[in-house]
Amino acid sequence: MFRHIDIISLAAMIGTQPWRLSLAHESQQDMVIWITRGQGRLLLNGTRRGVGVHNAIYVPSGQIFALDMGRQGLGQVAVCPVGNDLRLPEQPRQIRVRDNDAIGEMSGLLEAAGREVARGRALAQDALDAHMGLISVWLRRQIALPENLPVKQNASARLSARFCDNLIRPEIQGFSMADHAAELSVTPTHLTRACKAATGRTAADIITERQLHSAQSALIDTDVPFQEIARHLRFGSAAYFTRFIQHHTSKTPSALRKGSGKSPVSP
Repeated sequence: MFRHIDIISLAAMIGTQPWRLSLAHESQQDMVIWITRGQGRLLLNGTRRGVGVHNAIYVPSGQIFALDMGRQGLGQVAVCPVGNDLRLPEQPRQIRVRDNDAIGEMSGLLEAAGREVARGRALAQDALDAHMGLISVWLRRQIALPENLPVKQNASARLSARFCDNLIRPEIQGFSMADHAAELSVTPTHLTRACKAATGRTAADIITERQLHSAQSALIDTDVPFQEIARHLRFGSAAYFTRFIQHHTSKTPSALRKGSGKSPVSP
């Protein structure tokens, strides 16, 4: 998790592990993503959308999202830790920017902020705070334009958004798809169809992706024993956790951790 404001390329954020962005998961920080090349798919606010050049995407911390730009996608990401003092928007947004002046302004702001990161001069974080404040102003100005007013969601998208919001509520962690449907006062079939229509994924798919993202992150980014990860993620047993990982990645938990350069930690 980032502890300070940072500017990082989309390629560097993904590295050799595209699942870090392409699997549905909740953001651990506020992010402004600026796409400079390529086309892809975005899951945000319970809806799947196309993504292209000069799209600005704002993802608040705690928001379920996924971004798949493929190998040709390029962009910059401004990352802000939770609890920052910036006046960022309250809701997730995707904006397609067509005005050349606005495109140049955003590109210039990110380039200037990136230079601060690269040079590492004294007071670099103060400078990044200032640059990020200007990026926030740019973003809020774009959101306020008439052509960028949010489109009214249909019933399926509204239900899908509510479901995605519920996924991060601590008091209902570990709920099955049927449990989530009951919490939302709909049938499992209705929830499945609504999420499929809005995102291209079923509700069960989104739950599984989120669980897989959390499991891989814990295996690769920490040294926590497998059994503790399985317990934390509410798997019934370490054996079931191992089968889950093998089914979705074709690797054992030990192999995933070893491949990341970490020493395997037994259960």
